[in-house]
Amino acid sequence: MKSETEQPAQSPIRLTRAQIEPAARLLARAFADEPLWQYFIPDMERRHQKIYYVFRLMVAYGVRYGEGYTTSPDLEGVAVWLPSEHAKMSLWQQIQCGAIPAFVNLGLKTTVHISATDAYIEETHERIAPFPHMYLSVIGVDPAHQGQGHASALLRPMFARLDEEGLPCYLETHTIPNLEIYQHYGFEVREEATFPNSDTRYWGMVREPQMP
Repeated sequence: MKSETEQPAQSPIRLTRAQIEPAARLLARAFADEPLWQYFIPDMERRHQKIYYVFRLMVAYGVRYGEGYTTSPDLEGVAVWLPSEHAKMSLWQQIQCGAIPAFVNLGLKTTVHISATDAYIEETHERIAPFPHMYLSVIGVDPAHQGQGHASALLRPMFARLDEEGLPCYLETHTIPNLEIYQHYGFEVREEATFPNSDTRYWGMVREPQMP
């Protein structure tokens, strides 16, 4: 997520089931070259082809059990939010949302690799944020539309709502530029670590409700 200069006029719109596939493809383009995904799938060509299936699972789950938003019908950006009680997918929920096609397309080795890291992320999340909160599962902007205010347009309305409700927000990030952006929005680092068996950094962050 890059720094942004322009603010789109249109408010976020709720994702529909029909938009799950294009939203997942957008997120795959946005994240394909980030360190975490390079760690999971070092081969660039294979990574660009395969991570769509992970994001399809995430978006489908968010549409079903949380709240997914996009910037416009053109899907310049996408954000998926989950209430804390649905932050962790059960096996049955994974199957309902497309885990089997994801596992088949990723292959056993990559699936095991991602699952081990997910378990670490979930344990950290539960430990850092054991209280009711909203979880920013994923946010991404299509590379062709980055730097135009779309991420801000997705974030600010939810933050305003959470402030009004008195509800914290949790997320994790894996790059220093994103860390600095989230700090700008009021997030504080609650844990900094390195994923097991890798040199990929990890920050667990919490944004407390802010007074007007």
